[in-house]
Amino acid sequence: MNKDQVKGAAKDFGGKIQEEVGKLVGSTEQQTKGLKNQAEGKVQEHIGDLKENVKDARDAIKDALKP
Repeated sequence: MNKDQVKGAAKDFGGKIQEEVGKLVGSTEQQTKGLKNQAEGKVQEHIGDLKENVKDARDAIKDALKP
């Protein structure tokens, strides 16, 4: 895992908590912020996934080119 995957997962989880707290206290503003954080976290996780895939592909190419 890379830092984007970890930070994204944490932001997504924090957003879920924020959304639920907003529901409990009746704050649509907190619910909305929680949903926004979840979306941002998921995007950051996907960016991390892409970085990992590129790294893996680069490593595979290097290994294939070794004599």
